Amino acid sequence: MSKIKTFHVGGIHPDKFKISSEAAISDAPLPQTAVIPVRQHIGAPAKILVKKGDFVKVGSLIADADGIISADVHSSVSGEVIKVEDGETSGGYFEKMITIRVEGDEWEESIDRNPEINREITLSSEEIINIIRQSGVVGMGGAGFPTPVKVDVPEGKKVDCLIINGIECEPYLTADDRLMQECAEQIVIGAKILNKALGIQKAIIAVDENKQKAIENLRKITRSYVGVNVEVCDTKYPQGAEKQLIAAVTGREVPPGCLPIDVNCVVQNAGTAFAVYEAVQKKKPLFERIVTVSGDGIENPMNLRVRIGTPASDLIKLCRPKSDIGKIIFGGPMMGTAVINADAPITKTTSGVLLMEEKSVFVPEEGACIRCATCVNVCPQGLEPYAIAEFTRNGEYQEAKKIHVLDCIECGCCSYSCPARISLLDYCKLAKYEIRKKK
Repeated sequence: MSKIKTFHVGGIHPDKFKISSEAAISDAPLPQTAVIPVRQHIGAPAKILVKKGDFVKVGSLIADADGIISADVHSSVSGEVIKVEDGETSGGYFEKMITIRVEGDEWEESIDRNPEINREITLSSEEIINIIRQSGVVGMGGAGFPTPVKVDVPEGKKVDCLIINGIECEPYLTADDRLMQECAEQIVIGAKILNKALGIQKAIIAVDENKQKAIENLRKITRSYVGVNVEVCDTKYPQGAEKQLIAAVTGREVPPGCLPIDVNCVVQNAGTAFAVYEAVQKKKPLFERIVTVSGDGIENPMNLRVRIGTPASDLIKLCRPKSDIGKIIFGGPMMGTAVINADAPITKTTSGVLLMEEKSVFVPEEGACIRCATCVNVCPQGLEPYAIAEFTRNGEYQEAKKIHVLDCIECGCCSYSCPARISLLDYCKLAKYEIRKKK
């Protein structure tokens, strides 16, 4: 058996709480109305193509990518467009959204709904990239970077390795785990499609060792697919961060200020690989995703296949929330964001909806820094969070910049480990914001 891989600077081992890992993927009910944001990705919002009164089908294009760093948006339901106006996001901001009253479930005729797996990859690299673009595929691990941009290698750059990120190191989240268990071959075919788009042969599917069923399924499938291999990684946080994952499985270090492509790598999430398979082999745009609904504030943790635009509150009711809820989080507890509006819609990047009891989110009063260097030891970027915090408190943002605060990946290892309960991550975020604002 090959040696278990990991990165070697910092990292922590938080409690896993993978309480939904045995919950098979099930379909969430269709919402009464779907509220679909036109920006579910990094970059410019898509241009709205529909108006009030229009009828749309499942898979209809309703907003067109506006520029290179943007992504198409498709309807996840069939019915009448009843509103095109600003709507409230999970964080309380307002963005353009398209509201559709659901009437039945009529799909675009071009979508192949046959569950039989399509293994034959016949398209050229250019054709694959165009289909991924037209299908609105974005990175589904969190940031939502448009996938066609990531796989369209710029002139002067070279890629020799694709890494499919199946780590899912955040506590509670199990959406990718279940997807790898139940749809392993589609993910492997998705990796082969991405390889063809990149013009390379090598793909590594990285999975952490606490996902034994997924590892077994993927290893069984990859025996039939030349060039795709499975690497097992240590169950360590933040193993799934791009730079840490590249270091773990290839030994290559991404320099400060650089991107994975600068060390000849491209990283795609397992869910993204599955979406690529569906787009290219089934002509299915990205209008639904797997979402983990979990946390100690839920009676019935689930992994749900959810149409984009479904209110989070629909999923919460389905999973039977407890009465003493202190916080709702979109994503994981380490890097996710607290929800102000529980009726906010599920988007392409919503990997989880967590409900935490009041006792779990109690924030004790900050103590004094004792210079123990725990935050330094756990920082996967090799930073000095205690020093960044001190500079930030004093408004000395350029001094924080000199000690590389802009390299912070906002993983939260420092805050999690600080014995004085200092919100070190918040200071890092504030310093980055002030530096970029000034620039």
